Amino acid sequence: MPPFPPSGIYLKSIRESSHSLRKKAGISITQEAIRRLLLSPAFTTTFKRVSQSHGLALPLNFSSPLDELNLLSILSLLNFASGYRMQLHHEIGRGAWDTIRAFAFSLYLSSSTDGSDLLSAKGIAAIDAGKVAELMGVNIHVERIHDTIPGLTIGQLGGPVYELVNLITGVLNETGKILVDTGYPNLGAFVAEALNEGAKAKAILDGSQELEVVLERLVRVIPGFRDMADVNGQPIYCFKKALFLIHAIVIRFGSISPPPFPLPKTTQTPVFTDNVLPSMLIHLGVIDLSTSELATLFPDAGSVEKLEPLLGTYSGSVSLAEVVPQEGPNVTTNQAYVLRAAAVDACELMVEAAHSFETLPDDGSLDWTGQITDG
Repeated sequence: MPPFPPSGIYLKSIRESSHSLRKKAGISITQEAIRRLLLSPAFTTTFKRVSQSHGLALPLNFSSPLDELNLLSILSLLNFASGYRMQLHHEIGRGAWDTIRAFAFSLYLSSSTDGSDLLSAKGIAAIDAGKVAELMGVNIHVERIHDTIPGLTIGQLGGPVYELVNLITGVLNETGKILVDTGYPNLGAFVAEALNEGAKAKAILDGSQELEVVLERLVRVIPGFRDMADVNGQPIYCFKKALFLIHAIVIRFGSISPPPFPLPKTTQTPVFTDNVLPSMLIHLGVIDLSTSELATLFPDAGSVEKLEPLLGTYSGSVSLAEVVPQEGPNVTTNQAYVLRAAAVDACELMVEAAHSFETLPDDGSLDWTGQITDG
């Protein structure tokens, strides 16, 4: 793992490390491909609607804003299960995000009904894999033939969903222990303090440092927010979950006047990317892997035959909620970070392109593209 970025330039480090790694990997992104997507019916007819669909509505009765902030913080911390979406669809009929949301709801509701506080620092420090699997509603056993008794099938712990349960348990336990050791009653209390520290920096320095201070505080203290890596000597910083959390706080509390917590501006943040966004941008022809070592991961992606239906107008004849995703390519950790870096850099270039269009329809129907931001 690389060292932390220098204080005050975490956002810059995300952008620069992503650009450098993308170029080093030989991944191409052209202005022609960007314009093709931004002006396509698939983009222009859905962007406004899709960009407002954030999935952050929490249909729970919270006792206080801090109570809601704590759940939102846990939800963001665990926003990493997209690599298991196929198995989750097969097991419980939900995608990764919906599974994590349902799990967070179960943590909250269980705490409300049985008197325990599974969302407290002590609660997440002590939770075990069995409890996590129970609240997720997943089976963590796989069947195998008995070694010595013919015809007998037995169950044992294992399988991809068991891996995910262990990952979730490990992140919760690690985070809970840090919070207990540093004297915070829960993750929300720590995040609230980070927001206050950002507000102080804004008052002393300037507004651009508020987000930097909050982001750095989250990343330095909580290992679960440190999605960064060293890829063949090249550092890469993403900090997707921390940025997602900060933006989620702005979305959830920004309409309250006055807001219960200081809210940094998030419109200029780098994009929050996991392995889904780069896959989409590859299939939509923006990220071109053909000249890179990753060219074999997405065969035929970006071809004219593949692009034409993807960039056309969505007919709405099939409910997207009912579409089970197909299995994507198996990638190494380094490959995943290269793809994420490409997605961050692609979105930076897309925003620049959207702001510099010289020829748009005279009727003003696409003038809104000039207000597109990463955040």
